[in-house]
Amino acid sequence: MKNNARIAVVGAGLGGLAAAACLMRAGFEVKVYEQAPVLGEVGAGIQLSANATSVLRSLGLQSELDAVGVRPLSYDFCLFNTAERLQGFALGDDHEARFGAPYYQLHRADLHEILVRCVSGLSSNAIELNKSCVGFEEGPDEVTLRFSDGSTATADLLVGADGIKSAVLEQLVGPQAPRFTGQSAWRIVVPANQLPEGFMEQRMYIWVGPGKHAVTYYLRGGKLVNLVACVDSDSWTEEGWTVKAPWEDLKQEFEGWCDKIQLIVDQADRNSCFRWALYNRPALESWHSNRVVLMGDAVHATLPYMAQGAVMAVEDAAVLTRVLSSDEELPEALARYQRNRLPRTTRIVNESSANAKLFHHESESALREAFARRGDIGKDRAQWLYSYQPLTVPLN
Repeated sequence: MKNNARIAVVGAGLGGLAAAACLMRAGFEVKVYEQAPVLGEVGAGIQLSANATSVLRSLGLQSELDAVGVRPLSYDFCLFNTAERLQGFALGDDHEARFGAPYYQLHRADLHEILVRCVSGLSSNAIELNKSCVGFEEGPDEVTLRFSDGSTATADLLVGADGIKSAVLEQLVGPQAPRFTGQSAWRIVVPANQLPEGFMEQRMYIWVGPGKHAVTYYLRGGKLVNLVACVDSDSWTEEGWTVKAPWEDLKQEFEGWCDKIQLIVDQADRNSCFRWALYNRPALESWHSNRVVLMGDAVHATLPYMAQGAVMAVEDAAVLTRVLSSDEELPEALARYQRNRLPRTTRIVNESSANAKLFHHESESALREAFARRGDIGKDRAQWLYSYQPLTVPLN
């Protein structure tokens, strides 16, 4: 595909912005269309392993990531009530030495802001707001995007990065409702100065227990403590980052859990407890047509139980840029993108779903036995997950 080709990215989330930055750096003319009236990101903590941070570093963003991120020392699985460590593996300097880039924990809003600055720095008018894409028409030479305000835009390629409720996906392959997993997640952020000094080390903790688990780690240089608490629940089906729920329900859910969880929950802002239903998407057989392609949550939404949702979107951005920068005709390049991304993303989605069972066994003894049977999680992830290099991995 010619380097000056026009590419329209629908969605200015993390994946869409990463794709725009990679494509612009490669010489493509990119416009990002975002339905929101203002740019911003909600949510709380996010984790990025080397298979994503290597891409962001290639965009010149490491100093900005260092300024707002935390590099955890390890990844520790602990029992919900006694804090007994069941398993774990090193992160920190070890992760960077083995896989060539750091492991970060960041506030989503901070990462989003970094990517917005990156894209806007490459082209000040690259991002258009209040542009809700409601459909498209493909022609032999270009694709025309239709927006809810009646306007249109044309491009050589449309990239659907519009999330789990993707309008681009729906037109491309037909209605594909995301699948409710029977689980939901609580999300709170607590200022660290409201907690006892040194009450938690700079590590990523996963507290596993009957029918639920919780994840805790620091954000913003240790100024904030992030808690995401995932529970088995068929009754909560509302999906969205901004849906509030009663603090009393969160407190009741984790009654009897270890002191660290109790401290964080007790210090939460009672009016800022959020809960969202967790959905994923079964593997799709087609990610593209001749001039339209999908990426990120639009095509492989996953449970957050391997911390790879945003990472997969960044990987997509890098691999898509590589295939489009080749001399292949566009349909062949898009087919190669899908061929190389589909097996890996499917495995991550499936293993994330399997972790829901691993983390939620009904007794302490069952949890111990399950982690013993699972084997060395760190070694397993080193072999195929973190060692993946989207900028250099051979593409077939």
